[in-house]
Parts: sequence; C-alpha cells; structure tokens
Amino acid sequence: MVDWNLIKKLIETIKKEDISGLAVEEGGVKYEVKRERGIVQAVEPVITKEAKKAEAKVEEKAKEEEGLLAITSPMVGTFYRSPSPDSPNFVEVGDQISPGKVVCIIEAMKLFNEIESEISGKIIKILAENGKPVEYGQKLMLVKKE
Repeated sequence: MVDWNLIKKLIETIKKEDISGLAVEEGGVKYEVKRERGIVQAVEPVITKEAKKAEAKVEEKAKEEEGLLAITSPMVGTFYRSPSPDSPNFVEVGDQISPGKVVCIIEAMKLFNEIESEISGKIIKILAENGKPVEYGQKLMLVKKE
C-alpha cells in the first residue's frame, strides 16, 4: 500500500532543502522523489526484493494451510506438548485425533489446563513450540479433517 503521507513529506523536504532527489525505503517499499528542471515529481513506489520474498512466503503459507483446520489457544499461557518433561507428547504429526482427545497443556498462572480437540482428523503440523508462550487465539496445530 502506498504511503501518501510519506511521499508528501519527501516532496516538502526536497523543496525545503533544495536538493535534487531523495529515496527512502520503508516496509519493504522504496519511495523515490526527484526534481527535474525545477519540477518535483514522485517516482512510482518500487517493491523491493525482500518485500516480494516476504509476500511469496505469506502466499505459500496460505496455500499450505488451505483446507486445514486449526486448533487454537483458548488463553494466554505457556504451551506444553506433554504432561511432564519425561512423559511422551500428547500428539505427534500424523496422529489421528477425535473430539475430547487431549492435544496439549497450556499453563496459565500456575494452573495446567488440558486442551482437548474439538475436531476429528489427522495432525498435519504443530505450530507452537514446546515451553514457549502462546497468545489467545494463536494457532497451535493444523489438522486435516477426515
């Protein structure tokens, strides 16, 4: 998305400082303003290679998640894949799950809350990292409904 306020500021800066041109990169978009024969003109914003790569990754991730359902965190807390460090994980990638199956634990304020699946299917990907904080609504796992 074009930041028109930034372009206006660049034009004002060129006029005020009496310089021939100015280029700024913000959010992966390069803005360039030049003065030619006393006339200030904005050059069309250019999306940088880094921004294009980031956009491609977002599109790839969206395609990857297409048709999959997510198990999300019902609270803020710490995500755990098993009931204790020496216990096996509740689920692994490739496991079949059904409603009521415990898939993880979220610790919130020293309380360990078992998170149960509400859907049937196969675990395709585990997105949350063991022992790391999660936010309310954050995707924890992707499930292919069967």
